[in-house]
Amino acid sequence: MTDFRNLFEAFDYAFMRNALMGGVLLSLCAGLLGVYLVLKHFSMIGDGLSHVGFGALAIGAAAGVAPLKIAVPVVIVAAVLLLRLNENSRLKGDSAIALVSTGALAVGVMASSLNGGTNIDLNNYMFGSILAMKSSYVAVCLIMTSVIVLMYFLMYNRIFAVTFDETFSRATGTNTGAYTTVIAILTAITIVVGMQMMGALLMSSFIIFPALSALRVCRSFRGTLTVSALLSVVSFVTGLFVSFTLDTPAGATVVVTDIVIFALFSLAGRLKRA
Repeated sequence: MTDFRNLFEAFDYAFMRNALMGGVLLSLCAGLLGVYLVLKHFSMIGDGLSHVGFGALAIGAAAGVAPLKIAVPVVIVAAVLLLRLNENSRLKGDSAIALVSTGALAVGVMASSLNGGTNIDLNNYMFGSILAMKSSYVAVCLIMTSVIVLMYFLMYNRIFAVTFDETFSRATGTNTGAYTTVIAILTAITIVVGMQMMGALLMSSFIIFPALSALRVCRSFRGTLTVSALLSVVSFVTGLFVSFTLDTPAGATVVVTDIVIFALFSLAGRLKRA
């Protein structure tokens, strides 16, 4: 076990500095997007898209193509498809997500098997690895966070309306489909980028838990967004420090931290209503 006194020595390593900066930025994205997904009952879409991402990464690796060049467009298409299916098809919600996610995962496992077995890079995408953090990763996270924060700042009223009353928003002339598509695309990119650090198996929890925790105590949309973003950052930073201290996987430690925070906020919410 690492001594707490040596905790900050971890940031002598470039990958830890990159992990901290990139993770904080990614946490802001996850916290903001998660609120919309939870309130629209798309909580499991993160799980489905992370499986799709793993399948696309495996196919890219088997084909000898840079994995992210395949994963990003494939996951974006899957995100838009899942949301459209949920709106306009008899195949809705969990059924559509299960169909797409399990199918993509099966294709990915087959592709990696035909390529001589699952290699270390795919294992990193499945379970996450902070060793993969590079300065280019931080740059991508910064761009993505800037876009999402700017979107919520400039379009807050429209996003609020689309989230709580899509029918009324459509009746007033708002292009609800465009907003849904944009959020689907941003969610897809967040998941693909986050898989490098959190892993495909844990990205859904990383996105959903802060929003669920915030909803336990907040009664306004603005307050929920703010608390969710803050909790997402706090849980990531805490999880990263604990991970280094206890020598445990970073992604799993962050999610366990999210679970603890969720339990505390659930208790606080009950006491508040009592």
